[in-house]
This record gives sequence, C-alpha cells and structure tokens, in this order.
Amino acid sequence: MRTTPPDPATTRRRWRRIASAATATAALLLTGLTTAAQAQTADTGTTKVTWTRSCALPRHHGEMACNALRVTGGRTAFQQQHGISAQAAEASSPSGYGPADLRNAYGLTSAAAGNGSGRTIAIVDAYDDPNAESDLAAYRSHYGLPACTTANGCFEKVGQTGSTTSLPSADSGWAGEISLDLDMASAICPNCHILLVEAKSSSMTNLGTAVNEAVSLGAKYVSNSYGGGESSSDASYDSAYFNHPGVAITVSAGDAGYGAEYPAASKYVTAVGGTRLTTSATTRGWTESVWRTSSTEGTGSGCSSYDTKPAWQTDTGCAKRMIADVSAVADPATGVSVYDTYGADGQGWATYGGTSASAPIIASVYALAGTPSTGSYPSAFPYANTSALNDVTSGSNGSCTTSYFCTARTGYDGPTGLGTPEGLGAFTG
Repeated sequence: MRTTPPDPATTRRRWRRIASAATATAALLLTGLTTAAQAQTADTGTTKVTWTRSCALPRHHGEMACNALRVTGGRTAFQQQHGISAQAAEASSPSGYGPADLRNAYGLTSAAAGNGSGRTIAIVDAYDDPNAESDLAAYRSHYGLPACTTANGCFEKVGQTGSTTSLPSADSGWAGEISLDLDMASAICPNCHILLVEAKSSSMTNLGTAVNEAVSLGAKYVSNSYGGGESSSDASYDSAYFNHPGVAITVSAGDAGYGAEYPAASKYVTAVGGTRLTTSATTRGWTESVWRTSSTEGTGSGCSSYDTKPAWQTDTGCAKRMIADVSAVADPATGVSVYDTYGADGQGWATYGGTSASAPIIASVYALAGTPSTGSYPSAFPYANTSALNDVTSGSNGSCTTSYFCTARTGYDGPTGLGTPEGLGAFTG
C-alpha cells in the first residue's frame, strides 16, 4: 500500500497562523480581555454573520482551547428560514437552530422521543460555569424539554476529582462553551442524564483527568469540545486518558481550517468535523457542505503526525490517524441556539457554531443508539455502516497536497469523515 505522509509545509503554515493568533490573544489578555476579540464573517446570502471565539487560543504546550464560536451580528440561516431580520435578533429570543431542526436534519426525531432514559452523557470542559444548571433549565423550558436538574437526578456538576463542592474557578469564555455543550446534549437526547465534569484548567493533563473521572462515574458517552497542537506526548495522553473500551468519546476536529489537532487525532476517539447546514428542496429537506469561512476559519481535518492509524480506518493516503470520522453542523452562520448568562458574553440567547457544536451532537447520537458493546471502540461503528450516514460531497477547508485531506468527495474525506447522521444505524455496535 502506498501512503503519503503529512504535508510538512502545510503543517508549518498552520501552526505559524496559530502562533500568530496566540500572540495576539496574549496581548488582549494583558488588557484584561479573556477571548480573542477579532470577529470573523461569513456571507449567508443576505447579511454577513460575524462572530468571535469564546476562549483564548492556546499559549503553551499542552494547553487546549475550546472550539466554540459565538455569533455577534448578521443574519443566520435560521433567521432567514423564519423571516427574522438581523435587526430583530435580541438576546431575549433564539436566532439559531433548535432541537426540532437538528433532530429533523439528522433523522433523529423518533429516537429522541423514545430513547435515552437512564443513559448519561458526560460533558468535559475547563473551568466552572456558575450558571450552568439555571441556564440549562432556561433552554430546556423554552423548547419544551423535560426538566434536567440536580434535584430530580438528571443533572450533576462535579470537578475533575468528582467533588460536587470543590469546583474550579469560573471563566466566562468556557462558560459559553459549557452552555453550548449542555444545550446540544439536551437537543439531541432530552431523556438522557447529563454529567458536567469541569477541569481545573485547560491543560491536557487536567482535561484528561476529567475524562477519566467521567468514565469512572459511569458515563458511556463523553463529549470533548476542545483541542490544541499535536505533540510527541500524544501517545502517552492516549493511553492515560482516552483508552476506554466500551465508551463513546467524541472530540472536536478544530475550527482553524485544514490541519490536525489533538485530542481529535487520538486513535481511541471519534473525531468530529463540521458542516454548513441549510434547508433545501431535497427529499431530506436539508443540505450540507464542508464548513469553511476563510483560510483560518473552518473545520479541522488532516493526517496526524504522531498517532497511529486505527485498524478500522482504511483510507490509503494517510499512513497515520486521519481526522475526521464523522461530522455535524458547525458553521456559525448556520449555527445553533444557546442560552448563557454568565460573564460578559452571557447575555441570554445567542447563536453558536464551531466544532464545539458538532462534538456533543455526535456524543448524544451515540447515547440515543444505546450502550456500546463491551470492549468495543465506538469510533469504529460508523465505518461498519456507512449507508446510515449523509455523505457530504462538496466544499473544502483549505489547501492540501492530497486532495481528500481537505476537500469533500463521495465516500470518506477529511473535513466531514464518512458524513453526518441519518438516524442511529452508524452509531451502534
């Protein structure tokens, strides 16, 4: 079998961009800001959508950033679909896709109504969101979802050691990420229990410890909406934090366009790419393409420089782990509604995008599909049933030497993997 190694030039360009952005972020931090303030834009056909990153970019080796993007202006696909003007959008009402939209787009309406009872989805993030439970209640109440509270046993928030009282310090940017994750789990699997595990910092060591804690507390579905640069430490991180047979672990592929990130590159996780999701006149009623806004904004993808290829991944252009496996909506211009009230960013309703939206969506699809078989690696499940996925065949997230690393095609490609959910068939095993 002939294989092509990762493109070194592309990798260098990618991390020069990230280093430059990190430098800019550090400058912002010195002035008291906690997130990257420069907004990005996307043209939805009428009014450009602008957004900003929720979390600061990584500044140190082993540090992770959340992959949540908060819309700050313009007219989203949801607003266009419902005839809502950009000027009318306020924090008092949703401006992005809600649960019914997402379930309809991914063939999950019936499953969401009947499945999930007794199953626990774990959300792993850094820092504390003091308003997590109350914001979750507001989201679920608005959309008519059953209450999920500490009191009724549906919701639990713990630190990375499992303590319900010893929690990390609060962070406004990560609070937005937490709200996004909790709301997507609720949208897809409203009958599931939700366990929020908050790491004390955004280091891979602390986030990995939180993953282990989530599994030890019984979660069979664990969502991780963060990422950072690959390194020679990744193999040790794999064995220490992500090797959990019988547990579906999902990870965001990244928001910086073409290029591999960790822990999406772990051979033990389901790497989740991002799409642009819009309504259409097709039988499905929806259409998707690769999410890309600019050379530095779009879903991540690529050939890992360090992680070995899992046996079930059979593309021949990458000798190591290829990102992604599957995908779901991530474009902020076609983004999802989130309710968040903590900190400067928390003004109530907002629209979010980024692969931080797609990772918890896919974790929740696994939860709807049922408990993974003992000893299995659920990242293999989609490869055994590709017909139960919507193949995404258009769009690109950048430039690459090996075309499918960055460009959609029929069958497997890097940006969207094998495709997006069409029911539960690709997520059982």
